[in-house]
Amino acid sequence: MAKKTGQTIDFASIKAKMSDPYKKPLQVVDETGKIVNQELFDSFSDEELVDFMKKMVWERALHEQTMNFSRQGRLGFYAPTFGEEASEMGSVSAFTDKDWLFPAYRDLPQLIQHGASVTQGFLWSKGNAVGDDYGDTRAWFPQIIIGAQYVEAAGAALGLKKNGEKDAVAFTYTGDGGTSQGDFYEGINFASSFQAPAVFMVQNNGWAISVPRKTQTAAETLAQKGVASGVPGVQVDGMDVLAVYIATKEAREFAAAGNGPALVETLTYRFGAHSSAGDDPSRYRTKEEEKPWFDADPLIRMRKVLTDKGLWSQEQEDKLVEEYKNDFKASMKEAENTPTQSVVDMLKTTFEEPTPQVKADIARFEAKESK
Repeated sequence: MAKKTGQTIDFASIKAKMSDPYKKPLQVVDETGKIVNQELFDSFSDEELVDFMKKMVWERALHEQTMNFSRQGRLGFYAPTFGEEASEMGSVSAFTDKDWLFPAYRDLPQLIQHGASVTQGFLWSKGNAVGDDYGDTRAWFPQIIIGAQYVEAAGAALGLKKNGEKDAVAFTYTGDGGTSQGDFYEGINFASSFQAPAVFMVQNNGWAISVPRKTQTAAETLAQKGVASGVPGVQVDGMDVLAVYIATKEAREFAAAGNGPALVETLTYRFGAHSSAGDDPSRYRTKEEEKPWFDADPLIRMRKVLTDKGLWSQEQEDKLVEEYKNDFKASMKEAENTPTQSVVDMLKTTFEEPTPQVKADIARFEAKESK
């Protein structure tokens, strides 16, 4: 038998090329505020451009005021969103009231924009269950378990399909670290297997607490992680609110049309700490690494575009920030005046029909709370 020579499968070549379709992030306005895709830019009206800017200013103000509340000890856990305004406001604006949102803990701004109140956001942070009742708003409360919201969104998407709801999707968010979780793969695989209408957002903000993106996974892009499950993905400049909106809107249209799920990776950056718990970013990243991202600040680039068009001014922005922060202060007062949940309340809402043990616990704590 002749000795086999040569290479049947060129694995090195396959590996080198498998990221190619995903390495051209969609962009409309670049880091300097220059319009790089005039056709896409012209698809937005002046009113829409200003509205995107107002939403990003609102989120930046919410972050600043919420951090002040956290430092004052008036809130519980809070995950800062400083730097991710374009990724979050651009994406959530692409969905409708028919869509179900499954947020992670860094997604309070999207939750509020989708229909929850600022007061409910603060109540969630304070651990008050009243903050989880969104009435007719199609949203679940923020998920603390990393990646678990992907499984929840997949199930809701299948429910929408089984119920015959037209033009409705389930959408969810996770960070770059979340794509390393088993729930991420299970969620996208389940939704794809059943061709359920889901949109999976990945906010690649560079860090999973102190772990850099480059050590999270060997995948060159996170958008390509959907391929094995048959989920098409796209990478977009997550500091460009217009590009994020377009990519998300088209992903939603694809899913809502019955084509199964889609995945959108936004290249953004977490400017500050991972959470209000107090990690220090200066201990695990350098000023040199941070500078290009700060230079790409989504508010700076959009501010330049609108100012050049005569649609924006610093005076206008300062006035909005003051109005927003006053609203947030009023919302905090409302949250602080909301009665806290008792142990009995918690036990009564744990199950639709309490188990014998829970019934016994309810009786025991009712006796204590009545004293």
